[in-house]
Amino acid sequence: MVCDIKPIRTEADYETALETIESLMDAKAGTPEGDALDVLATLVEVYEAKHHPIDPPDPIEAIKFRMEQAGFKQADLVPSSARKAVSRKCSPESAR
Repeated sequence: MVCDIKPIRTEADYETALETIESLMDAKAGTPEGDALDVLATLVEVYEAKHHPIDPPDPIEAIKFRMEQAGFKQADLVPSSARKAVSRKCSPESAR
């Protein structure tokens, strides 16, 4: 089953390409179906970059999100040696 590949110009073309890609997902590399999958995936990638761009995340929000995923707290970003230095500097004995 080799499909008729054509440029993706409209949203309808895009949806059709996605459906075709889904039907070709099990195609073996080097076969006509595998080649069709490669070409369609490239066409979809170009269309999405132009018509459905994804803005990069805010760097701070990305770090916060990743920390939350990993279960980290802000204090986990400070090396333990720096925490010890801060705690010594802020300890009641240092105020004397």
